[in-house]
Amino acid sequence: MELAGSSAIVTGAASGLGAATARALSARGVHVTAFDLNEEGARAVAEELGGSYVAGDVTDPEHCQRAVDAAADPGPLRIAVNCAGTGWIGRVIDRQGEPHGLAPFEFIQRLNVIGTFNIMTKAASAIAKTEPLAETERGVIVNTASVAAFDGQIGQLAYSASKGAVVGMTLPAARDLSVVGIRVVTIAPGLFDTPLLGMLPEEQRHALGQSVLFPKRLGDPSRYGDLVVHIATNSYINAEVIRLDGGIRMPPK
Repeated sequence: MELAGSSAIVTGAASGLGAATARALSARGVHVTAFDLNEEGARAVAEELGGSYVAGDVTDPEHCQRAVDAAADPGPLRIAVNCAGTGWIGRVIDRQGEPHGLAPFEFIQRLNVIGTFNIMTKAASAIAKTEPLAETERGVIVNTASVAAFDGQIGQLAYSASKGAVVGMTLPAARDLSVVGIRVVTIAPGLFDTPLLGMLPEEQRHALGQSVLFPKRLGDPSRYGDLVVHIATNSYINAEVIRLDGGIRMPPK
């Protein structure tokens, strides 16, 4: 798919994987709309790239529709990338034998699963209305899972469940959207050097990097953005979950 002149929406674009994706797409001539709850961060990324931004909550369908409409305004919307999300630590029962709280579990599912669903469905509707390109392709949706979908660690019950759901949506969504020429691909990142890990002490960050099979370091978010660009331009990648993790297989803890 030719990227130049098209539009994209990237959620979680104020930092980390989302910001790196916005930069990678913009470098290929895509007008990027940064959608994030962090308005200041989204505005900064948009100003840096000459793109647009919308401040809002991916769990709110109206916010998502507003963001998709804004993304479709500068040019044909061809790309939607879901990077918004977060993690949570909590065991099925804690050390005192108390059960995992429902509220945090629901919060993670709403953000990571419902948020992905909201943008995927609304973006798909907008992309489906564009003129088809070569081989009747109209666009691509890239969702973000995690290696935790497969290698969930102790305390990752809520997070692993949410990322497993994102993995599970990939094939049926791709099958649903094949009739309108829209591909659906999921990336499952490993340990990346994002603001979340940036809060850890350097010694702990180094130890995490050393746990990667090769190369022994945390992933650079730009590599995530590179993969999104490759997925967008390689029309034969579809209905797949791609681990981007340096070969890591997470231990129990």
